[in-house]
Amino acid sequence: MTVELTVLALAALLQGVQFMLMAVPANIELAPGDTLSPRDRDKLGGDLVDKLSPRTARLYRALNNHFEALILFTIAVVVVTLGGQSSALTQACAWVYLGARVLYIPAYAFGWVPWRSLIWFVGFAATLLMVLAALVQAGQL
Repeated sequence: MTVELTVLALAALLQGVQFMLMAVPANIELAPGDTLSPRDRDKLGGDLVDKLSPRTARLYRALNNHFEALILFTIAVVVVTLGGQSSALTQACAWVYLGARVLYIPAYAFGWVPWRSLIWFVGFAATLLMVLAALVQAGQL
């Protein structure tokens, strides 16, 4: 297994941890009828996330952001791995991505401005650099 695939597996586990960090307080804060419902906005009187405390709502948004970031990171790992282009650079970028995602959780939860956005950008840039490095190493760019 490549280092990049290992980091992808760890990022998936982080996603599970992140879900629990959001779901536990959300289930404490919301009524069971809300959490067990089909979550129709008109029946709930608005969006469910609007009923959460500010910190839990931030954890919800951070979770959604990781779903989005994980898609691009997965593409980068697939390109590197299937292209046989794993290198010290792509491996370092993968670890940087994971580190950024770990730091992003408290940065979002506690409203660290401007650090949250900078941490996000580090993970995003590391992911794009993985793809670029794979393309350059393969002679495609």
